[in-house]
Amino acid sequence: MRKILLLTLSLLASVFTFSQTYEVGVSVGATNFVGDTGNTTYLRPSDVGFGVVAKWNRSLRHSFRFSALYLPINADDSESDDLRKQQRNFDFENSVKELSLGIEFTFLDWDLHEGTKQMTPYLYTGITAISYGALALATDETFKAYDNPWTMAIPMVVGIKANLGTKMTVSFEVGARYSFTDNLDGSNPDDLELPVDIDLNFGNLNTNDWYFYSALTLAYTFGRKPCYCVF
Repeated sequence: MRKILLLTLSLLASVFTFSQTYEVGVSVGATNFVGDTGNTTYLRPSDVGFGVVAKWNRSLRHSFRFSALYLPINADDSESDDLRKQQRNFDFENSVKELSLGIEFTFLDWDLHEGTKQMTPYLYTGITAISYGALALATDETFKAYDNPWTMAIPMVVGIKANLGTKMTVSFEVGARYSFTDNLDGSNPDDLELPVDIDLNFGNLNTNDWYFYSALTLAYTFGRKPCYCVF
């Protein structure tokens, strides 16, 4: 019984102490929209987004990551190479509030307690919830928000990060988000009570909208040296 108790206490101690390295920081970057309105170039910065990022370095190769971001987006048909869009001449402004939780994988070992220069590329994906302004075309040919719904998005992020001494890290990443809505730009309003003979839809209604965030993150790191001997 005594041996079982000692073994149980040892296992509990390892669970609570084997990973104590954390990163908390701020993120600032450029956003752009790809959908039915405006230019469809994937990386074309048009607005400035920002937010906070927190990471729990669970092993030398992966971290659990949480972020909360505010990402303005806009697009203008006059900037498109498509003559039909130029003639239509729609434009909109919107914002995406994003909460994301997922896993960051590094290509090289990431050990902030080594005391040496660390640098590695990484990938990130996870579960992302977004809130946005549901837009619809008004009678004055401008887009107005009629609701603020929540939906999901899939982040696909690639980046590179390095340490700045033992207490700070810096990273740069480019991330695409595939949203589960086609109405970030007002092209496909739903749950909107309208007479049956009024159709406010336009563009390709079979594809959802994308938005991109290219960001620089500066983070403070803290915690005891971990033992990566368990998951």
